[in-house]
Amino acid sequence: MKLDEVPQDPGSAYGGHSKLLYAVDEGGHYQGAQSVGWEPESYATQLAVAELEAQEAEALALWQRGELSPLKCLMYRYRMDEPALAQITGLWQWRVRRHFRPDIYRRLSTSVLARYAEAFGLTIDELRRYQRELP
Repeated sequence: MKLDEVPQDPGSAYGGHSKLLYAVDEGGHYQGAQSVGWEPESYATQLAVAELEAQEAEALALWQRGELSPLKCLMYRYRMDEPALAQITGLWQWRVRRHFRPDIYRRLSTSVLARYAEAFGLTIDELRRYQRELP
């Protein structure tokens, strides 16, 4: 993309901020340029956020019925998927999926809870409250 073609479509995706993109100047060299948004990117971001919110609502309903641990709900709330949560916590994906079961989640050790708490930016005490309470 050329320097004068950097998209400038203001939208809500950047939240009033700008993004650094690289474009080619007249001399054929790459140069940084600020963009306030790009309509297709903003639309795709809105679709992705809507999908995560729908998945969170479904997980929340399952948690309230006692069929799921709160981990899956928190995972979607903090904009993650199973591979991302596994990578951040350093656990295998199959272990993360296993922790979605309420009976397994209630028995998690403090060290495993600490990994999840750090991933979500919560304290261990805040995460432990999810072991006992429904929203």
